[in-house]
Amino acid sequence: MQVTVASEYLDKFRDALIRLDVKKGEPILLAVSGGPDSLAMLLLAARLGDNPVIAATVDHRLRPEAADEAAYVADICKKLDVPHIILAPRHKISGNIQSSARDARYALLAAAADEAGCPLIATAHHGDDQLETILMRLARGSGIDGLAAIRHRNGRIIRPLLGFSKSELEKICADAGVEPVRDPSNDNAEFDRVTIRQWLAQSRHPFNLGRTDRTAHALNEVAEALAWMTDFVAKQRISQNDMVYQCDASGLPRDLKRRLLLLCISKLDPNLQPRGSAIDHLLNELNAGQTAMIGNILCKGGDIWFFSDAPSRRTEP
Repeated sequence: MQVTVASEYLDKFRDALIRLDVKKGEPILLAVSGGPDSLAMLLLAARLGDNPVIAATVDHRLRPEAADEAAYVADICKKLDVPHIILAPRHKISGNIQSSARDARYALLAAAADEAGCPLIATAHHGDDQLETILMRLARGSGIDGLAAIRHRNGRIIRPLLGFSKSELEKICADAGVEPVRDPSNDNAEFDRVTIRQWLAQSRHPFNLGRTDRTAHALNEVAEALAWMTDFVAKQRISQNDMVYQCDASGLPRDLKRRLLLLCISKLDPNLQPRGSAIDHLLNELNAGQTAMIGNILCKGGDIWFFSDAPSRRTEP
C-alpha cells in the first residue's frame, strides 16, 4: 500500500519523537482504534520508518460493531506491512464504563507491549484533546495535577500527536485515501468532553492549541516539582511505629500538607483516594487539632498527625 504523507507532517512527527527522547530504532506499540487520530499516527509511523512499530486494537466488547472495526484496522495494517494484534478484556466491563474501559485498555496495551518487546506505547491524543481536557478539568475545579492535563510522556506511555490538531490528522488520513472509523460516543452530549467540544466548535474562542499545550506542559512541570518536594519532605516528616504513621506537617505550606496527608492515607489504604472537599475538610480538622475518620482510618490532628486503622466496632451479642 502506497502511503502519501506530507513531508511537513513527517518532520513534525519525527521532531515530536525526538522531544520525547525516543531513540531511533526503539520499538513502539501503537494504540490504534481506527479513528482518524490513531490511523493518522499509524500512517505517520509507518511512512517515517524510524522505529519498528506494532499496532494494537482494543475491542472492549461494549459495541457490536467494535469487532468489525478491529478487523478493519487489521486489514489496513496488513496493507502497510505493520504487525497488528487485537486485544480484548477477559471479563465484562462494568461500573463506571468510561473509567473501567480506560483502565482495561491500558492494562491490555501494557501486557501486549511486554510480550512484543516494546518499551514504549504510543497513544493518539492530540492538541484538541489537550484543550478539551484542560477546560473540562477547569470546569470540575481541578488543582495543579489535574490542570497539567495530558502528559507528553508518562512512564512508557508517549503521546507524539499533542502538537497536531484534529484537522491535521484528518487531512493525513484523507491524503492517504484511508477512511477512518466513526465512534458514535464522540457525539454523545451526555459526556463532559463532548459538551466542551461542541461549545468550542460553536463559539469564537481565543484558545490556541500551541499556547494551551505550553500551559499544560508548564503545569505538569510544577506538578512534578511538587511531587519531588513531597517525597523529599516525607522522608524527614513521616515515620512509622508498628501500623501507626505519624507526620510532622508543622510550618509547611497548605498544599504540601495536603500531599503529605494523601501520602499517609495511601500507606494505610492504597485504594482510598479522597479528593476535593473530602480531603480539604479532613485537612482543616487536623490543622485544628481534631480527631476524624476517613474510610477505615483514624486520623488525629495537632502539632503531629497520627494515622492508624480504626478499631473494630464491637457488636452486641
